[in-house]
Order: sequence, then structure tokens, then C-alpha cells
Amino acid sequence: MFAAAETPSPGTHPSRDPRLHRIRPGVYTERDGWDALQPWDRYLLRVHAFRLVNPDAVFSHESAAALHGLPTFGHPRHIHLFDARRARSVAYGDVRVHTSADRRLIVERDGIRCSPLADVVVDLARVLPPAFALAVTDAALRTRTVVSAGLLDLAAAQRNPRGRRKLDWVLARGDQRSESVGESVSRAVIEWCGFPAADLQTEHRVGGRAYRSDFCWPKHRVIGEFDGWEKYDRHDVDAAAKAVRAEKTREDALRRAGWRIARWDYGGALRSDGLRTALVAAGLPVVSRIDGRNLRGVGLNPRSE
Repeated sequence: MFAAAETPSPGTHPSRDPRLHRIRPGVYTERDGWDALQPWDRYLLRVHAFRLVNPDAVFSHESAAALHGLPTFGHPRHIHLFDARRARSVAYGDVRVHTSADRRLIVERDGIRCSPLADVVVDLARVLPPAFALAVTDAALRTRTVVSAGLLDLAAAQRNPRGRRKLDWVLARGDQRSESVGESVSRAVIEWCGFPAADLQTEHRVGGRAYRSDFCWPKHRVIGEFDGWEKYDRHDVDAAAKAVRAEKTREDALRRAGWRIARWDYGGALRSDGLRTALVAAGLPVVSRIDGRNLRGVGLNPRSE
């Protein structure tokens, strides 16, 4: 990545070079490298590109989340900045500049100025779809640099009323035991489907061996498993086959011990039907009102492409 003034080919403007991709005005990168990036990594590169020509920028919201290593869900549409000197928030191009009536700290991540992790969590819990906001909160709690009580105190001290109901819902449910975005989203969907709350990361001792489940309902003898597929290495056939065999051995042992097992993947959680069908088939009862409104919008994020 380089600014146009630093182009290694004097006399040829990078905008006319088909090998280059313009990240933002005046900043370019190799097109092949850009094309190979996942959407969230493209967004992080956009944040770095903005900082390249605006070294004093203070990033917030999704931009700060990307710098902190939190999930951003696709490719966010805007670069988000914070400027305490402004009387109100403003927008120009793909940039959104936020302000606050409350005093805010500024931290650095690898030399880049941004909102502290706790502020990022609270800011995004107000504006993201709730299942995604819960995933951000869980991811932040897993870093062990913030705790639920601290997030609740921060939110209570802020004067901003925007998204307060959603913010309270998210922070009340944050749990560092959820080990992935998919597990966090699944927890939200489980609640909205009307299923009872699950025990998380439960250890089961069967035949002298210990197995751990993502979700467990001991009263109903049901285990829920989120398949993230990362454990099945597509580039190593032998490793993938070994992982599949180990998973089958584990499941067979749990079934012999009287557990019924439901499995679903990220798509099944986002659409909710895959998760719901799997748990109903395993015999888990619906015990509370189904939240159709939240279920219809689980995977919809207007803040990202």
C-alpha cells in the first residue's frame, strides 16, 4: 500500500496502472493482493489507507473494532472517526465523524489512535444488529481486558439515549465462554426461537474421556454443536479426515451416554431455520415466546456491504 506521491513508477500515475487498486483517493495497493483479501481484511486495509494520509485521525466504531481485532461482519461501508471538538456528528463521502457529550479517552493500537476497547463495544452495541453486537461483546470479553461489569458501568454513565434498549439486551448477555462469532450468533437465535438457555462449554466424562460441548441442556439430555468448519482443514486431506473421525468417535460416545446431538453451521444460525430444525429434532422444547422480528433480521447488517 502506498500514497500516490510515493508511487514507485515516476511518470505513470497509479490510476492508469491496471495492476493497482485504488483503496481511497491517493492510496493504492496491488490489485492481486486486494482481490485475495476477505471483506473484513479489505476494510482493515481501508482504515490503514485513511490513516496513511490522515495520521492524526482517531478511529471509532467498526474502524476501531478492526484495529482491536474484533469482528466487523463483511465489509463495513464507512470509515468511522471520533472528534470530541465537534458539536455534532458529520458525514462526508465514505467517512462518518462522531462526537460525544461524554468525556472519552483515546488509546493507540500499533501506533494508531482509536477509541478504547470498552467504548468500541458500547458504541457498536447501540447500532449493530443485536446478534452481531453480542458477538462483538463476547469477543471483547474473551480478551480479558474488559469485563461485563465495566461495560455496564460505562454504558450507565453515558448520556446518549440512542439504542439504549438494544445496548442493555446485549451487555446483559455478553459471555466470554462463547468461542466464536457463530456461537455468539447462535446464542441469540436460541433465545429468539424460544428455547431454554443453554449451559456453555460443558465437560462430559464418558468412558474415561472428557468431551466438551458448545451448548448443553442437561435437563433435556440435548447437546448443541456449532460447526465452524475451521477444524476441517481443506488444505490438508489427512488432517481433515482425522478431525472427522475424532468428531464421529466423540459423538458416538455421547450418544451412547444418552445425549441427543443437534448440529448446525453459520448459515443455519443466520437463517435460524437450520438451528431451530436441528434442536427441535433433538427433542429440545420451546418454552417461551418466539421473537419473529429479531429472527427475520439475524443476518441483515445495513452497515456493511
